[in-house]
Amino acid sequence: MLLRKTQLSITLISALILYCLISLNFVAASELKECPIRFAVIGDRTGGHVPGVYGDIIGEIELMKPDFVLTVGDMIEGYSDDYDKVSAEWTEYKTLITPLTSSIYHTPGNHDIWDEKSLELFRQQIGDNYYSFDYKGLHFIILDVSCINSSAELPDEQITWLEEDLNKHKDAAYTFVFFHKPFWIHTLGSSKSDEMHEIFKKHNVDAVFTGHYHTYFSGEYDGVIYTSIGSSGGGSLPLPNDLHYHFAWVTVDQRGINIAIIKKESVMPWDNFTAGNFNTLNELRNNGLGFENGVPILDGSAVKDYVYRLKVHNPEAGFSFKDTIRWKMPDNWMVEPMWLPVDIATGEDYVYDFKVSNTGSIYPVPEVSLSFHYEEGTKYDVKRMLQLSRETSCYKTKKSPKIDGQITEKCWSNPVTSFFGSDGKAMKTDSVYFYFSYDKKNLYLAAICNDEDISGLTTNAQDRDGAVFKDDCVGYFIQPDLEDDIVYQLYFNPNGTIYDVKFFKDEDGQWQTEREWSGKYKMKTFRDDKSWSIEVCIPLKQLGVKVKSDNKWGINFRRKQPRLKTNADWQIPIAFDPATLGVLVFK
Repeated sequence: MLLRKTQLSITLISALILYCLISLNFVAASELKECPIRFAVIGDRTGGHVPGVYGDIIGEIELMKPDFVLTVGDMIEGYSDDYDKVSAEWTEYKTLITPLTSSIYHTPGNHDIWDEKSLELFRQQIGDNYYSFDYKGLHFIILDVSCINSSAELPDEQITWLEEDLNKHKDAAYTFVFFHKPFWIHTLGSSKSDEMHEIFKKHNVDAVFTGHYHTYFSGEYDGVIYTSIGSSGGGSLPLPNDLHYHFAWVTVDQRGINIAIIKKESVMPWDNFTAGNFNTLNELRNNGLGFENGVPILDGSAVKDYVYRLKVHNPEAGFSFKDTIRWKMPDNWMVEPMWLPVDIATGEDYVYDFKVSNTGSIYPVPEVSLSFHYEEGTKYDVKRMLQLSRETSCYKTKKSPKIDGQITEKCWSNPVTSFFGSDGKAMKTDSVYFYFSYDKKNLYLAAICNDEDISGLTTNAQDRDGAVFKDDCVGYFIQPDLEDDIVYQLYFNPNGTIYDVKFFKDEDGQWQTEREWSGKYKMKTFRDDKSWSIEVCIPLKQLGVKVKSDNKWGINFRRKQPRLKTNADWQIPIAFDPATLGVLVFK
């Protein structure tokens, strides 16, 4: 009798559980049928943000009264060791979203979390950095990828939590996943496997939203809808589809998931700009026009009829077309011919020779452009500035300099003194002198920065890898091996605070940043009442190279002077791209 009661109890409990599950699914389905769920997804606000845009978008979203709102990350500029300032940025952000009457859920981006302190601040200001929530039968998961660079790097702790959460909510009507960086464009978008996608596919995730690139693109893989939201205020360039600042409007009902892109009160279809379009356009941006050689610039020497080789690459995914290569000419340069008709086939490379000559200042430089057909009936203008290659010398010394910050040794001779403002016009900083020397084991750097108001120096950065580049400082971009895509960025302020980072290309040809890289230096600074100076000894071993006479490195360098709100740049633009570097010749 007891056994029968137990069996009956188990049967009743099982039936009750089944009834509850059926009821829950019925409630979710009926809610979707009777009242579709609508939510907005906002793109990046920051990363060179344009004031006013994000607030305008918030206003537009509020007019449409969504059920709730989500972000894809980068709500503040961040990346500062002044955490009072970061807190103020969060306060400013919260003020911007006060017009919203619906709930808003935040996804952390790399501008929101970049170290342990910023993570702690995010949790104080916003809440958990990864979490999930439900809304009327829909399940939403927010992940934190702010400090990683690929799906394979998602921490085990977060993977375990993710899979447990997906298992717990496997009966949701639809499941959505949000994270900031769109790793999938480099994997799924190029027909490669992706670790996070395998989890999503296994657990029947329906849609994924990302941001980060300030550019809209989309794709569908194994039934999972992927959408990367572009800029909702962060710095960006308009695409050929005229989609600039925007947000997404998502409707979920019994018919499925519908995503519309909204820009200034206009609605665009979800597949407005696909992952394929993005990859084609990205290839055109990066490789459509290039140069086989930079124009060599020796200070004091004119350029006369130098043969400059322009490369044109039309990817397989592009279209054949006929158009004209055109040069936009400043008064100080001549290019022959100034325009050239071309007939470009799909998947082909071409090289065209032009003669260039210069009189007077080397800046501004000419600009070349060509309209590529990336889709039938659609053009995209690719533009490149004439690439210069300034040259300076690094002199061998028999006697190592004493690293005391005072530039007195014999090896410090033949300084570089010719610099430009970031706009290519004459520099407006106080005078500056850069020196280079070497021996078998070390590279030596030195600089003297004159300052008419030495008491006005900005030296806020105190910690290693703090925002040294916002202070008075000298900075270098160094490529020790011209055949290897590795570039080191080094900045030093008058207090001797160091910021250094390593840039490298991964196996997919994408540039990555190794922020945790830290070089070893012997370095001293010195001040008097008219200038500050610096001496640095860098062991060549840590750069993985040896040097001898006639070796050549890629180089660029600058002095920043916040008091005058200007820079003194050796070669423009200042960037880690090897194509923008000049040449350091070892003598």
